[in-house]
Amino acid sequence: MIEFKKASLYGQFMSRSPDNRFSWLPTGSAAFARALAAIDSARASIDLEIYIFADDEPGRAFREQLVAAANRRVQVRVLVDAFGSIALADSFWQPLRAAGGDVRWFNPLTLERFAIRNHRKLLVCDVAVGFIGGFNISQDYAGDGVTRGWRDLGLEIRGPAVTMLQHAFASSWHNAGLRHARIPQFRRSRARDALQGHQCELLLSGPGRNSNFIQRQLLNDLHRAREVDIMVAYFLPTLRLRNALKRVVRRGGRVRMILAGKSDVPMSQDAARSFYRRLLRAAIEIWEYQPQILHAKIIVIDDVVYVGSSNLDTRSLQINYELMLRVKDAPLAAEARALIEHDRQHSQQVTRATWRERQTLWSRIRQRWAHFLFARIDMYFARRQMKLLR
Repeated sequence: MIEFKKASLYGQFMSRSPDNRFSWLPTGSAAFARALAAIDSARASIDLEIYIFADDEPGRAFREQLVAAANRRVQVRVLVDAFGSIALADSFWQPLRAAGGDVRWFNPLTLERFAIRNHRKLLVCDVAVGFIGGFNISQDYAGDGVTRGWRDLGLEIRGPAVTMLQHAFASSWHNAGLRHARIPQFRRSRARDALQGHQCELLLSGPGRNSNFIQRQLLNDLHRAREVDIMVAYFLPTLRLRNALKRVVRRGGRVRMILAGKSDVPMSQDAARSFYRRLLRAAIEIWEYQPQILHAKIIVIDDVVYVGSSNLDTRSLQINYELMLRVKDAPLAAEARALIEHDRQHSQQVTRATWRERQTLWSRIRQRWAHFLFARIDMYFARRQMKLLR
């Protein structure tokens, strides 16, 4: 059973079916192969929501499969963020439109609202199989994340929970232009029924008051947490989240984080490092992933797994439209921790001693400036533009 309320870009949807099946997509190559196979097998509908879609080998492979699906009378809808895919010409989609597919740009660029972005990554085929995670459709993600390609991961979902993903896509699709007078607020479901002994929830967040469902649920789970594992690309959490993580350790628990050793946004990496001294002093363990750029987004809190598009930074938690699937399931959590542990073997631990040795006056200045830019300036412009959406 799937619980729904009025369609919204925000909210929480819950599956109560025992029939959901989850498969990890541990590399970009695996994720692309599985997604293309699902598109090739689709017979009724394909819904794709993506932040970055590039005109390169993977992008053209996806377009070819989407065109083939449209030619066999499958309903194909593609929603692409206008800023994330700013380098992609609209003419790229002409073959798909000619075949009967439909393409929309999320929040077409204007000076008045360029800061409001859709960062979600979502694919649903025939409302039977769904894909979520951090992967964009770009050559950057093709590889194993160790020898080639950015390090990322995703999740393939089969069963009734896929209906949640399709419903989330539909609300984004209908609100792509952000031209409505006021973004409706989605009231959080109070249901707490179990899904074969665990919950499966899709958490949707975006800009605006009372819309941060991802952070709310994270805080709830951290309240009694004993074992927390985090692997995210961009780390600039709110004070409430930082304090919640510290309290886990004070209660005798353990918090371990893998953050970016290499980043596509170096200033974001500096912003994350501005917290290292305080986190290490609180006995939170930090590693930095070394082989490739880290782009994964996964959080494991005891037996609860979060996976999807959201990082733990200001933009993901308070500005962007994001989605995270929350699954309470001990076997899935064990699998997630095994994936994280594999990446820890390719990471370098940061200790209080090594961090003091690495710090210079210039690095501290750079970190404070980056923190100010991402936590203050970016939020200031976003809040100003949010007012125009009300």
